[in-house]
Amino acid sequence: MRCLVTGSTGYVGGRLVPELLAAGHEVRVLVRDERKARAHPWADHVEIVVGDATDADDVRRACEGIDVFYYLLHSIGSKGDLVRTEHDMATTIARAAEDAGVGRFVYLSGMAPENEELSEHLRSRDEVARVLLDSKVPTAVLQAGIIIGSGSASFEMLRYLTERLPVMVTPRWVQSRIQPIAIRDVLHLLVGCADLPPDVNRRFDIGGPDVLTYLDMMQRYAKVAQLPPRRILPVPVLSPSISSLWVGFVTPVPSGLARPLVESLRNNVVAQEDDISRYVHLPPGGRTGFERSVELALTKIRDLDVPTRWSSASTGGAPSEPLPLDPDWAGGSLYVDERTIEVKATPEQLWSVIEGIGGDHGWYSWSLAWEVRGLIDRAFGGPGLRRGRRDHSRLVVGDAVDFWRVEDEEEGSFLRLRAEMKVPGLAWLELRVGSDDSGTTSFHQRALFHPRGLLGHLYWWVVWPFHGIIFGDMQRNVAKAAEAQT
Repeated sequence: MRCLVTGSTGYVGGRLVPELLAAGHEVRVLVRDERKARAHPWADHVEIVVGDATDADDVRRACEGIDVFYYLLHSIGSKGDLVRTEHDMATTIARAAEDAGVGRFVYLSGMAPENEELSEHLRSRDEVARVLLDSKVPTAVLQAGIIIGSGSASFEMLRYLTERLPVMVTPRWVQSRIQPIAIRDVLHLLVGCADLPPDVNRRFDIGGPDVLTYLDMMQRYAKVAQLPPRRILPVPVLSPSISSLWVGFVTPVPSGLARPLVESLRNNVVAQEDDISRYVHLPPGGRTGFERSVELALTKIRDLDVPTRWSSASTGGAPSEPLPLDPDWAGGSLYVDERTIEVKATPEQLWSVIEGIGGDHGWYSWSLAWEVRGLIDRAFGGPGLRRGRRDHSRLVVGDAVDFWRVEDEEEGSFLRLRAEMKVPGLAWLELRVGSDDSGTTSFHQRALFHPRGLLGHLYWWVVWPFHGIIFGDMQRNVAKAAEAQT
């Protein structure tokens, strides 16, 4: 089969592509940023088409000759009318796929229980499913509850809530019934759907072998992680807004993303049928139980073998504009703080420190200031510092690094980070390694800020006096860490 995967740089898509290749399929990916796709180990084995999924011409071009279209797009965490946004994108894609003669849609959705008021998140997914099923392209909608796997947003929520809070007051949604499913089983079923008969056009509920409450999941997670039993006190007064803020402070998942996830947890998500097993064989060994799913996920985390994370996808509402090369870009100002020092280390030694910056290694300067800035960011719905890194020592374009994201990288010499913290403007941090004919290593650091409105200008001048302390110390301490390797 010739398969088109959208959302290929996200959590599920980034793992599905190698599974499709292993099954012998040809794979094409539609991405907005080719550099993010090129950062994946499967990049040389797929065809990369650059385009926007909301542009009919781009989608039509990507769909040419495609047998199976994997729809793994979602605007979770974005502002505005999520249901309308998802409806419009799905309609554009459905019409383009019809025009191009695509053979099948496969869409990963969430369970939409009947006779319950759905969260906006689940309503938006349900609307996409409806649009695709009503199109002329045969569609298989796989409806899952919570996906358990290393790096998934749902798993990170569960993991950090359980590990960090031995005693917790929880809202009523901890009593909702949930049928979690392992990421490996989701991928198995997605790949199997490529071979569905052409007359299959329907929804399928998919889940693991266990039906649990969120409270059960926390207690079972604690047992697998060898933690004492958690003391949990459900109360009826915590609203989704308060719950999401609480999740945002305790876990790496920012409240802007936590809220739609929390709101969805008020629904019971239990499979009403298992018809998918009539078409796709069960994975070897059968469905993966909850405890085994947790064991596998924790092993991946311990071994630093997490190929994709929830943060692989851009945070909803985060800035996404590329660095302006012209100071008059967008008719505004571009403030610059620039510093260069010599380093008594090799370029390779300096680069190894730069590439490991953030996460557990920190930012090599006034730690308290960074922590406070992270807490302020989380209070306003940003990611803060707890998002960490996907890999402790290696960065690729698109990786999240605390409240930054890798926008550009030249291995061994250049790193550009784009700020995703809450600021009144757009900000970047560039770190560059240089050397001359005499063998002298230089470390060039540049912070850039494009303000939005008067508040943006005020913000820059308020924080500017601290740049000498924070960015100056960071540069010097990074240099010292590199020199310590000689």
